[in-house]
Amino acid sequence: MNKLNFKNLKPYLIGLASAYGTGALSALVTMSNMDAYEQLKKPPLSPPSWVFGVVWFILFTLMGISAGRVIDSPSHHKKSALTVYAIQLFVNFLWTVFFFSLRSYLFSFIWLLVLILWIIYMISEFSKIDKKAAWLQIPYLLWSLFAAYLNLLIFLLNK
Repeated sequence: MNKLNFKNLKPYLIGLASAYGTGALSALVTMSNMDAYEQLKKPPLSPPSWVFGVVWFILFTLMGISAGRVIDSPSHHKKSALTVYAIQLFVNFLWTVFFFSLRSYLFSFIWLLVLILWIIYMISEFSKIDKKAAWLQIPYLLWSLFAAYLNLLIFLLNK
């Protein structure tokens, strides 16, 4: 069994930093627009606002650990898988800008469908390297599908 040291943790710290960094940047960019979100008509099943922060912290943690597993892998395929991971993080970040800052709800919904495709692609790429890394992304996919439901109904309810 390997001793716990920085070298063993480094891939996971990189994975977590990339995920948490995306989350922090998204929060920073959108925090001034949360009052407008609170005023929207929301669909059934909309969770209270505080739930989003908790869920995203968990999801970014799982995403970071998953990426860390891929980074730590000896696979020659990891560079392309991590590129897909980085792209989907960027697409994720842009969704928050389109939805919260620009309040472009229909475009945000379409963008979210693109994000979901990137997530599926990432899961597929991660599964070629590390099955557990791929499975750790499933809650993110499910939450994104739920977010698509919320996003579409917010668009329809707030025309």
